[in-house]
Amino acid sequence: MEKVDLKMRNVVFFDGVCHLCNGFVDAVISRDKSHVFLFAPLQGTTAAQLLSSEDRTKLDTVIYFEAGKTYYRSAAILKVLSRLGGGYKLFAAATLIPAPIRDVFYNFVAKNRYSWFGKRDLCRLPTPEERSYLLP
Repeated sequence: MEKVDLKMRNVVFFDGVCHLCNGFVDAVISRDKSHVFLFAPLQGTTAAQLLSSEDRTKLDTVIYFEAGKTYYRSAAILKVLSRLGGGYKLFAAATLIPAPIRDVFYNFVAKNRYSWFGKRDLCRLPTPEERSYLLP
């Protein structure tokens, strides 16, 4: 991939060993026909470049970085889904629900994600088709 200013890109950071998080990444990649997003594990070097050390320890949340602004938890998920376009824009309506209320459900799932969905020993390895989406 050519050198790009990642601060101007849309980067989704995720827990690289979480099956649920990887499932979310797979779902977004399969629907991201315009290649809007890049993805990087919170445990990786891209996260070390763009996120604070505190953010990199938040393995219980998806973090979405868009043009210098950082979104967490349900705000990150809703922003990503609505950016997919089409019918996914409807997810933006859920932002009318205050974040503390949305995040009660998000936090409950995040707390139980390993026991419900499992955990990998290592971060995901991209398929050849995914390589242009995934950052280290």
